Amino acid sequence: MQSLRRVVAAPAVLLAAMAAGHAARPADGAAAADFPDKPIRIVVGFTPGGGPDITARFIAQKLTESWRQNVVVDNRPGAGGTIAAQTVARANPDGYTLLSVSSAHAVAPAVYAKLPYDTRKDLAGITLTASSKYLLVVAPALDVKALTDLLALAKAKPGQLNFSSAGVGSGTHFAGEQFRSMAAINVVHVPFKGIPEALTETMTGRVQFFMAPIANAVNLVKEGKLVALGVSSVQRDPLVPDVPTVAEAGVPGYHSELWFGLLTARQTPRAIVGRLNREITRILNEPDLRRRWTPLGLEPRPTTPEQFDQLISDEIAAFTAIARAANIKAD
Repeated sequence: MQSLRRVVAAPAVLLAAMAAGHAARPADGAAAADFPDKPIRIVVGFTPGGGPDITARFIAQKLTESWRQNVVVDNRPGAGGTIAAQTVARANPDGYTLLSVSSAHAVAPAVYAKLPYDTRKDLAGITLTASSKYLLVVAPALDVKALTDLLALAKAKPGQLNFSSAGVGSGTHFAGEQFRSMAAINVVHVPFKGIPEALTETMTGRVQFFMAPIANAVNLVKEGKLVALGVSSVQRDPLVPDVPTVAEAGVPGYHSELWFGLLTARQTPRAIVGRLNREITRILNEPDLRRRWTPLGLEPRPTTPEQFDQLISDEIAAFTAIARAANIKAD
């Protein structure tokens, strides 16, 4: 999807203009004058260890240090992150309850018939925090060394090859469906209960390929337990510099990225949203953060609140199109 590239490529003059357009109203300024004067909570809709949790914990630590207020991470997994999103959407709109999300936040409106909140009306972006990539991996036993080989095998055996995902409606599911559609191959989706199980089933060869988050798959590739055929981004990744992009390896135009970000309740005063954005942007630009995130396949990607809101809207539209084409529905 191209929306992430457009969002993070905005020139500096545009960023300045957008920030100026949200100068604090008097009431907002008064609300933000003493912010924060009590602990802040970052709600994460997934279990510890994933991208939304890792990014939230690092930012929480840095905010605690700079603001001298405790910033705690509250994991509330379930229903693809929608339980956590509902919690924040209904929270007091004062900037003290934040939501750490992944791309799954934009997937939810595309696959759930009803949500207990309105993604656009009830939640407001603070900033995109990071992006990451998927790595298309296969089992060594499949004896496939290049993406063109996988495509040839899939076309020679229509409906006989499987691809795994971390569950119906997950980011890995959508990345796989987008690949299937653009490659024009007939393969079967096999959902699992999470990334570890999907990786295990691919390593054993019971499932033929998986569009896996690079952070979860890169060490398994280096250990020879999986074979990487392509990376989902526009450019190659420094973690696996010898692995071509999916687009250059055989599926022109393919591009899919994971992203992570922070939101809060929509009615939060814009001055407080702005203060959160400025401080978190400062943290995301620290060299120490890049040193710690790069080995995890995470790239810091701060944006304005408006840019993040637009990214979410663009991604909802893109995911909805994929969901309709592939008839993807969550229970």
